[in-house]
Amino acid sequence: MGILSALFGFANNSKLTEVIKEDAFLVDVRTPAEFASGSVKGATNIPLDKLPSQLAKFKNKSNIVVFCRSGARSGQAKSILEQNGFKNVINGGTWQNVNNAVNN
Repeated sequence: MGILSALFGFANNSKLTEVIKEDAFLVDVRTPAEFASGSVKGATNIPLDKLPSQLAKFKNKSNIVVFCRSGARSGQAKSILEQNGFKNVINGGTWQNVNNAVNN
C-alpha cells in the first residue's frame, strides 16, 4: 500500500468490499450537515470531534470502516480508534469510495 492510500484510504477496494460483505460497522466521520447531504446506506454518523466520547459504540464490532469526504478525517479516526485498542479498523477513504464498495 502506498503512502497516499495508507493516509487517505484504499485504492484497491477488494479488501474493503470483502470486509463490508462481512457486515462491517460503517462510520461516516463527517459533520451532521455533510452526512445529511448524502452518505452510505446503513452508515452511522459519528463526527470526528465526537469520536473519543463515542468509543462504546465500537465495542464488539468485528470490522469497522471509517470514511469521510477526502479520507483525511477517516485517517485520523482510524488512528484514534487504534490508540484506544481497536485493531479491526479500515480507512475506507471517501464516502463515495465506500458507497461504491457497498453497491458491488
